[in-house]
Amino acid sequence: MSWCNSHKGVLMLVPVLSMAVAWVDAAGENVLSDQQAYCAYVTEQARAQSDFLRSPTALGAFTQPETGLPQQLVAGTQLSLANLKKAGRTEETARKNCELYKTSTAVVQVIQYALPSIEKNALHHRLELIVAADKSLNDLTEKTARMVEAQNMTRPMLWELKSTRIKLEADQADAQSKIAAIYTPPLPDAPLKEQVAAKQAQAKLTRQNNWDVALTVGTHQQINPLSQGVEPYGEVTVSYNLGSHAIDKHLDRSVTDFGDWKRVQESDVARGMEVLQAQVQDQIAAQETRLKALQGENAEVEKNLHEIGDAETTAALDFRNQLTTTQLLLGIEIGDATYRLDSLREFLKKNF
Repeated sequence: MSWCNSHKGVLMLVPVLSMAVAWVDAAGENVLSDQQAYCAYVTEQARAQSDFLRSPTALGAFTQPETGLPQQLVAGTQLSLANLKKAGRTEETARKNCELYKTSTAVVQVIQYALPSIEKNALHHRLELIVAADKSLNDLTEKTARMVEAQNMTRPMLWELKSTRIKLEADQADAQSKIAAIYTPPLPDAPLKEQVAAKQAQAKLTRQNNWDVALTVGTHQQINPLSQGVEPYGEVTVSYNLGSHAIDKHLDRSVTDFGDWKRVQESDVARGMEVLQAQVQDQIAAQETRLKALQGENAEVEKNLHEIGDAETTAALDFRNQLTTTQLLLGIEIGDATYRLDSLREFLKKNF
C-alpha cells in the first residue's frame, strides 16, 4: 500500500490491489479445487459400490441334496432386490456427502471470516465519516481564519482547529492500516442456520440390510451317474433380521447422539456457529454500551451549544469552536458505533 497527502492535509489511501486480488482468487480457487477433488473421490467410490451391488452373483457348486440321491452340478446367478435398492441409495448418499462437504467448508469460511469482514466494512465506513468530518472542519477553519484576519479571534483558537485535523489524520491512518491488515475472502450469502441444517446423518443404508429378497436362476446337471439332460431351476429366498426393530431404535438414537456430539465438538461447524453467535452477541452488548455513552456526551455538547446561542464574544466564539470540533469527533464515533451495531444485529438476525 502507498500513501500520499491531499491538498487539505488529509491522508488518502492509494490502493495497490493486484497482489491482494490474486491472493483472494487463489484462496477461492483452493477451496473450489478441494471441494471438486473430494466430490470426485466420493462419487467414484459410490459408483464402484453401486456397480458391485447391481451386478448379479455367479454361482457354481457340487451338491448332493440327500444321502442316496445322485450328485448334481449347479450353475446360475443370484440377484438381491435389497442390493438393487441399496445401489441407488449409495449414489444418492455420495451426492449428499458431496453437498455436505461443500456446505461444511463454506460454513467454516463464514465462521472464520464473518467478524473480520464486519470489522473491515466498519473501518471503510469510518473512513467515510472522517472525510465528511474533515470537510466540516475545513469549512470551520476557513471561517476562523477569516475572523483571525479581522482580529475577531486569536491565532491560538485557529491552532486548536489544526490540532483537531491532526487527530483526524491519525485516525484515518490508523483505520487504513487496519484495513490493509485484514484479509477477508468472498463469503457465501446463504444464512449459517440453513447451511448447518443441511448436514444430515446417514443411517438409511444400514437399515436396508434388515431384509432381503434373493432371486436365483440357473441349471443343474446330474452327475455320478451322469444323466443326459440339463434342467433349469429357480429359487426365491426371503430373509428378515428379527432384530430389526431394536437395530432401528439404536440407529435413531445414534442420529440424536451424533448431533449432540457435533454441538460440543470444538472443531465442528455446529460448535463453531454457537461460538460465533456468542461473540456477536457480546459485541452487540459492547457497542450498545459505547453508543449510549457517546450519545450522552453528544447531548451535553448540544446543551452547551444551545446555551451559548448567538453570543459573539471572543470567549464564546472560542468555546463554540471547541464544542463544534468535539461534536465532529463524537459524530465519527457515534456513526461508527451505530454502523457496527446495525451490521452485527443484521448478521445475527440473518444467520441465527
